[in-house]
Amino acid sequence: MSAINLFPVQGVSILYGAALSARNVLFGITFSLVATVQSVSAQTVTIAVLGDSLTHGYGLPAEEGLVSQLQRELDDANADVVLINAGVSGDTTAGGLSRIDWTMTPETDAMIVALGGNDLMRGIDPKQSRENLLQIIERVQAKGLPLLLVGIESSNNFGPEFKAEFDAIYPELAQETGVLLYPDIFAAFRDELTDPAALRKYMQSDAIHPNKDGVALIAEELTPKIIELAEQVRTGE
Repeated sequence: MSAINLFPVQGVSILYGAALSARNVLFGITFSLVATVQSVSAQTVTIAVLGDSLTHGYGLPAEEGLVSQLQRELDDANADVVLINAGVSGDTTAGGLSRIDWTMTPETDAMIVALGGNDLMRGIDPKQSRENLLQIIERVQAKGLPLLLVGIESSNNFGPEFKAEFDAIYPELAQETGVLLYPDIFAAFRDELTDPAALRKYMQSDAIHPNKDGVALIAEELTPKIIELAEQVRTGE
């Protein structure tokens, strides 16, 4: 028995062949697009954390410092993010500005800037701190890198006018430059900072730097913002 030819007419056979080729091309394009999207979504994002002693991990074993605890939170969330610790104990916004260019290494995809605490402790003019942070942001943006600005609230040590001016730095800069903002690095236990008994639970003996439990709270609260930052890298926003 002869095989049955479903397309015995030559013209129909040619048309079918063309349709089949077109289908294969479309399938190839679709597969390529899907593969590209998957590749982008699976991209490992490297983020440098420019900061001071809190970023560096002052007074804590390396595995209990902020960057290490953030890395564990990100790993647990399957965020595919690698953090680089660019914290220097005692650093001010001026110090951060002086080293921002060489901190942005070729593998860096985004930046977290967590500076200002030492400016605050030294009573540096908030206008100067603001200008330093603005220049840092502008240099990062000039490289085309997304940025997360991490703020800190002032105490009342230098009076209400100083506090109001300092506290306005971070939200104003975020609005002005369009960067992501985490307004207060101590937000997770800000209320406890006015209660000495509660404070001991989260701070080291110097009452300035958080202990591992305080850092854990900060890391837990800050992680979603870092994931948002990583998504900006992947989507090119």
